[in-house]
Amino acid sequence: MSIWEYANPVKFMRVSGAALPWIAAAAAISLPAGLVWGWMTPEDYKQGSTVKIMFLHVPAAMMAINIWVMMLAASLIWLIRRHHVSALAARAAAPIGAVMTLVALVTGAVWGQPMWGTWWEWDPRLTSFLILFLFYLGYMALWGAIENPDSAADLTGVLCLVGSVFALLSRYAVNFWNQGLHQGASLSIAPGERMSAVYKYPLYLCMLGFFLLFLTLLLVRTRTEIRRRRTAALLAREVRA
Repeated sequence: MSIWEYANPVKFMRVSGAALPWIAAAAAISLPAGLVWGWMTPEDYKQGSTVKIMFLHVPAAMMAINIWVMMLAASLIWLIRRHHVSALAARAAAPIGAVMTLVALVTGAVWGQPMWGTWWEWDPRLTSFLILFLFYLGYMALWGAIENPDSAADLTGVLCLVGSVFALLSRYAVNFWNQGLHQGASLSIAPGERMSAVYKYPLYLCMLGFFLLFLTLLLVRTRTEIRRRRTAALLAREVRA
């Protein structure tokens, strides 16, 4: 059995329809549990209660970057193999990624104000995140501006390739530049940079919850895009008849 079988819309609809309730239920359990657990953690000795913003900020930032990477992979599949489900999945993911990026920017500003004394700083990671958000908006606008869906998928695929530079910068900016207020990665395998288990495990659960929420919304939106494309095809066939 090949993975490309799931590029068939009929099979994708059947498999995703069976998996969707289970994924949605897992998201509905893990995300609230992670957030409540994070809220109940003790105050940090330096950051106080503001450290609890991490349980929203870090998973949202992680998903903002990874959703764009997922869109890049789906766009490449479309450009190379011309599978319509992959193009529709990339389109479906964009609004979710834009919201995640906005959540990361807002929570980062709320977290940064008491820590840095300012709501915004032209820090490399913050700036690249803002540009990534603008790319999300541009991606969605380009899909909406082009009437032919195949042409729209082609052009948005190219835009996704360009925007991937800023997705990578958002992830690794602090490694490229020493200047900037933003701290390093919250989770790291480097010696001496391990987070306390008090914060680490609820953060892991929040990250899982955000991922499952994204997967739920992605499946719902992709299924909607497939139905919308079918409806448009049927209407066009009736007009030609």
